[in-house]
Amino acid sequence: MGSSAWTAANGGRLSERLPEGTLTRAGAIELRTPRASDLAAVAAIEEASFGDPWSAKEFSSVLAVDHSIFLIAESRGEIVGYVIAIAVLDEAEILNVAVSPSRRGEGIGGDLLDAALKQVESRGAESLFLEVRVSNVAARALYQSRGFAEISKRKNYYRTPLEDALVMRRAAKR
Repeated sequence: MGSSAWTAANGGRLSERLPEGTLTRAGAIELRTPRASDLAAVAAIEEASFGDPWSAKEFSSVLAVDHSIFLIAESRGEIVGYVIAIAVLDEAEILNVAVSPSRRGEGIGGDLLDAALKQVESRGAESLFLEVRVSNVAARALYQSRGFAEISKRKNYYRTPLEDALVMRRAAKR
């Protein structure tokens, strides 16, 4: 789902609920909701990760959406990753997951995804969706390891560079 799609789906305030056990990796990584002061670091990770990145303003608007889940991973005072999801009624969508290039391969993306999945399921989501670039083998493997399966393809979904997206779905675990 693009940024305009989630923006169009009702407004409100971000829930302060955090996943249980916000400390992971023996206390080295903390997962928490972001503050406005964190958004420049989030935008920098986004810029380093995606060809068509969201702006800092778009991230700021996520903070005002009640049905959003926006978590960051922080390590020793540095923002090293983030996840954004939305949950509306019985469906949820993972919008973005990104980890700082220097910290990839450490399991931070998996921790963020797991925390988001736990939150959307606690809000009643029964079906979870996401889009991923066909060429993003690492992300596809992560999603498949969490029970997502490919259900369709969206031709030319991504603009920079132009590429198809795989739509993936996972049934909630109860």
